[in-house]
Amino acid sequence: MSKGTVSTRQPVREPRVRRGYFECRYGQLHVHNAIPPGGGFEEGTALLCVHGAGQTGRAFQRVLPVIGRDRSVYAPDLPGCGESDGPAARASASDVAAALGDFLDTMRFRHIDVLGFHSGCLIAAELAIARPQQVRRVVLMGIPSGAEVERLRQIGQPLLVARARDETWESTGRAREFLPRARVLDLPQQGAGVLETAADVLVPPLREFLGH
Repeated sequence: MSKGTVSTRQPVREPRVRRGYFECRYGQLHVHNAIPPGGGFEEGTALLCVHGAGQTGRAFQRVLPVIGRDRSVYAPDLPGCGESDGPAARASASDVAAALGDFLDTMRFRHIDVLGFHSGCLIAAELAIARPQQVRRVVLMGIPSGAEVERLRQIGQPLLVARARDETWESTGRAREFLPRARVLDLPQQGAGVLETAADVLVPPLREFLGH
């Protein structure tokens, strides 16, 4: 930049990353979220992130502030995980999806996109199948071995199937063969810690797929 020239480049404003509690059929649902700094109607469609077994919504802590620059992002601790209340007995994927639906109703979302990670893919799929008018787009990242492919084929929304080179690399590839309409995202250079170490690599293609 030459002397006397004033830069017009605006610094990237980071989203507000917060946590809160919301009611669902099992009690309180603890939710991590990121809200764009400007807020308002210029935001893209909100994104709901569904973690896998043995995780909490903190699995998305590196992703939230990056995606949250242009859309609201919510990553709940699933019922019975982290700081969320849980059911008295083991809940099925459809039961957990119904509890997340309670959260969507509380927030009064007209439309929302959903991202499932590992076993969270099964819950994201159930939510998309149960709420076809509300769930707009679906991302399944790391479909686990044993996933019911016929159930996944009932997803009618635009679908992105992504995989990193972790324990779900092969099972995701096999599932993808039965989902011919799905868009494909391979991340062969990323491993098991993709959500923690590769947010800047993962988010651009996600944003391109999700659109506005």
